[in-house]
Amino acid sequence: MDTQHTQRRYNVHEAKTHFSRILQLVETGEEVIISRAGEPVAKVVPLRAKVSRTDYGALRGQVHVPDDFDELPDDVADAFGMR
Repeated sequence: MDTQHTQRRYNVHEAKTHFSRILQLVETGEEVIISRAGEPVAKVVPLRAKVSRTDYGALRGQVHVPDDFDELPDDVADAFGMR
């Protein structure tokens, strides 16, 4: 889960009453905890995490491309008839 978001918590009655709202939260990447008698019993999470990118370069510093990225090992180049 994105650490910028706090987990929302609902008891079973609230979850039934606000199910559509819970789905909207989950669709935006939130995780929702549902509790019974104060004890967490379920977590509703998105099937696919949404990536929030605001601009080009949003992953700057998080991805490393090695200097030899474009160089093929000899055996692979030979297999493709490139040497």
